[in-house]
Amino acid sequence: MNEKTSVLDKADPKIAESIRLEVERQTYNLVLIASENYISHAVREVQASVMTHKYAEGYPDNRYYSGCDFVDTVEILAVNRCKTLFGAEYANVQPHSGTQANMAVYFSVLEPGDILMGMDLAHGGHLSHGSHVSFSGKLYRVISYGVDRDKEVIDYEQVGKLAKEHHPKLIVAGASSYPRLIDFKAFGKIAKDVGAYLMVDMAHIAGLVAADVHPSPVPYAEFITSSTHKTLRGPRGGFILAKEEFGRILDKQVFPGIQGGPLMHVIAAKAVAFKEALSESFRAYQNQVVLNAKTLADELKKDGFRLVSGGTDNHLILVDLTETGLTGLEAERILGQAGISVNKNSIPFDTRRPSITSGIRIGTPAVTTRGMREGEMVVIAKYISQILSHGDDKTLLKRIQQEVRDLCQKFPLFQNAPNLTGDLLGTSTSWI
Repeated sequence: MNEKTSVLDKADPKIAESIRLEVERQTYNLVLIASENYISHAVREVQASVMTHKYAEGYPDNRYYSGCDFVDTVEILAVNRCKTLFGAEYANVQPHSGTQANMAVYFSVLEPGDILMGMDLAHGGHLSHGSHVSFSGKLYRVISYGVDRDKEVIDYEQVGKLAKEHHPKLIVAGASSYPRLIDFKAFGKIAKDVGAYLMVDMAHIAGLVAADVHPSPVPYAEFITSSTHKTLRGPRGGFILAKEEFGRILDKQVFPGIQGGPLMHVIAAKAVAFKEALSESFRAYQNQVVLNAKTLADELKKDGFRLVSGGTDNHLILVDLTETGLTGLEAERILGQAGISVNKNSIPFDTRRPSITSGIRIGTPAVTTRGMREGEMVVIAKYISQILSHGDDKTLLKRIQQEVRDLCQKFPLFQNAPNLTGDLLGTSTSWI
């Protein structure tokens, strides 16, 4: 047992044991949750650094605390790298999450009661795009758009008609479970035609955008928000991109508007992640994420599964389980027993509650980070197909669980796993 492990074991053995078990779970599970990924050793090291000790309310060269020289350097690096990565005029890297980044934009240009237009949560949008259970649905008058019932893709003609009918002040483009490319140029024209601001929430596809695997929203939107994990493969957090003219009001809404002291250890980790995302290997990784998703989609279709919109253009797949007789919740649980992590997910026009659902969402960022490629996707598709077809076969589940563990061992994630402080590997088979 190393020194770090012994320190935590003595200080809080229950937490130490939970972390040790989580390391083991991540080591031997196939994580196919589209919003999850693994950060590099460098990002983890920075996030656990002494930067966590420093209060730094305000912005570089304009702080409310002394002793901010070095955290100023870190934040300036993070901002500049973020702007370079996405070709943006302005960036704010202080938001603690993507949702808080959305909140800052809303508070900058909307008043309570203004009309906000966003993608329906049931069709692939996000809670913060106007759901009635979110602050966004409570503060603003929300008009939701969705996908075409037959093709299951965004109906841009419907979006345009709704915009002309209701004249929203802000239109939100972006999604949390939409498997196709989003036409930001079309959204930009719709917004311009009705005099609305356009905000793009690219939380799920930020890594793809950074690597030019998905079209960029920067030329068309006044505001772009994102989380820093998911495909971008950074620490948990958020950021905002915008036209320079909105910089002052956005800064004020982030701090002191909705947040106090920024998390400087996380901002430092964001800076490292942005630098990693500027590399050629990151571009290759994002291309592989999409190749893996397309391969997995094709294999599932061969096995008879119906995919929402018929396939994918990005990192995720939405599987309609209606014809299988399984709910999304049941499928999530059965796959989990075999060491395969997915999440239940509503499908467009779903007749089941969001807590049950008729579908599952599958993503490839995490397994691609481990170094898996098309061949492994074929194997994983077979596992999913067999389990969902014969989920009551305990012998089958046990066999696949062992095969999943064996597959994970071929693509190691942690050094010395399942030790508490196992490090992410930078091996030839891994993208990190």
